[in-house]
Amino acid sequence: MKVPLFPLDVVLFPGTPLPLHIFEERYKEMITECLAEKTGFGVVRAQREGLAVIGCMARIIRILQEYDDGRLDILCDGGDRFEIEQLDNSRAFLQAEVDFFTDDGAESSRQSREECLALHFEVLELAGVEHQPAHVNLDAPIAFQLAWALPADLGFKQQLLNIRSDAERTQMLSEFYKTMLPKLRIGAISSRVATHNGQVM
Repeated sequence: MKVPLFPLDVVLFPGTPLPLHIFEERYKEMITECLAEKTGFGVVRAQREGLAVIGCMARIIRILQEYDDGRLDILCDGGDRFEIEQLDNSRAFLQAEVDFFTDDGAESSRQSREECLALHFEVLELAGVEHQPAHVNLDAPIAFQLAWALPADLGFKQQLLNIRSDAERTQMLSEFYKTMLPKLRIGAISSRVATHNGQVM
C-alpha cells in the first residue's frame, strides 16, 4: 500500500498523541489531501543516516488552528505500524510502498506490566518529569503508552517501535528503567544533602 510520509525528528507510537505545526507547502498539500480523503500519513524518524525503516501511521484527530497563510496546527494520534518497502519521490512530498504489521510474539503478563509501571513512575518522579499517563489499563499492553512519556533518546524509542513482541518490548523497557534508576537515586540523594547543608533528613 502506498502512503504519504512525513519524516520528523520524533518516534510516534500507536495510541499516542502528536501535535504538529504544518508550514511547508508540500506538507500543506499532503495534509489537505489527507483531510479531504479522510486518510492518514506515515510518520518516520529522520535520522542522520537516512529514514528509519519502521514508522507509524498518524490519524488526524482535529485541526487546532488555521492561519490565513494556509499554515495549520493539527492534533494526530498514532495508528498502525509499518515497514517501508520502497520510497517514491514522484510528488512534492515523499511517499512509500509499505507493509503494515502487528505484534506476532507473546504478550506481556500482568505481573510484568505492573513491575514496568512501578519502575516508570519512580523514574519520572526522580527525573522531575511532571507528566503522568492519565490512565493505564494493565489488562492490555502498556509499553508504548509508557515509553511516550519517557525522557529517553530517540534511538531507544525507535528500537521499541521496531519490536514485534509485547513481552520483549515490556522487558526491554523495564531493563531500561533499571539501568536509569541507580543514577537518578544518587542524584536525588545528592540534591537532598545540598538542600539540608550536608544532613540527610
